[in-house]
Amino acid sequence: MGLTKVILNFAAPIPKIEKMDRFLFIGPHPDDIEIGAGATAAKLVAAGKTVRFLVCIDGRFGTGNAPEGVSGDKLVELRQIEARNSALKLGVKDVQFLGFCDGGFYEQKDLIVEIAKVVGEFQPDVIFAPDPCVTSECHIDHLNVGNAAKQIAYFAPYKEIMEQYGAVAAPVKALAYYMTAKPTQYIKTSGYLKKQIDAIFSCHLSQFPEGCGDAQSIPLYLRLRAIDFGLRSLKGCAEGFRVLGVTQMHCLPEAGK
Repeated sequence: MGLTKVILNFAAPIPKIEKMDRFLFIGPHPDDIEIGAGATAAKLVAAGKTVRFLVCIDGRFGTGNAPEGVSGDKLVELRQIEARNSALKLGVKDVQFLGFCDGGFYEQKDLIVEIAKVVGEFQPDVIFAPDPCVTSECHIDHLNVGNAAKQIAYFAPYKEIMEQYGAVAAPVKALAYYMTAKPTQYIKTSGYLKKQIDAIFSCHLSQFPEGCGDAQSIPLYLRLRAIDFGLRSLKGCAEGFRVLGVTQMHCLPEAGK
């Protein structure tokens, strides 16, 4: 670690997200939040924190494993039901959908405006979102949602800027990226991994019907990821996030290393 980064870590430490109270988990499609951070969401709810899931994209083209004859608006409706049921298994009762069309068929500025309105209304301390800086990520919805969340996380405290989006200011203190290649903070999730896997694979059946390849490979991946992050952090079983506080969000390139 370079001397500059050591000094910055001392002068502007990364916020400890578990110490905060209100958490907005922003996901591209139904099931993404659960895969990226489901165990953490369950732990936060169990600790008495206030948690909302915001699903931005409708998932209407995720038809690879959908029931025969279920597509378009019918699949959107089914996936919303699945998302609500999955969230409930994690203890999350507050689930909101923006309904933008799967596959990037929307204007990015409209996505930003709608996320800003939710942030202003919910007043989160922490925003969770997929990391848009992962070089291997090719899905436009993941990139768009991550970038929109990044923009609003930074601008949220600025009253005049949020008013331009038709939203009110919010005291966002941290942005926590899931599905990241560079985690900087780990949350111990022992006891919640099983709940995460059950929430995904007992509810999101239009995407992961019993017996399909993903229904076997993804749980294995989640277990291995939890072990890997647990070993890195000496926490046994963990989820990892790239966390940026207000200071790290602007003009500190070392925060991206």
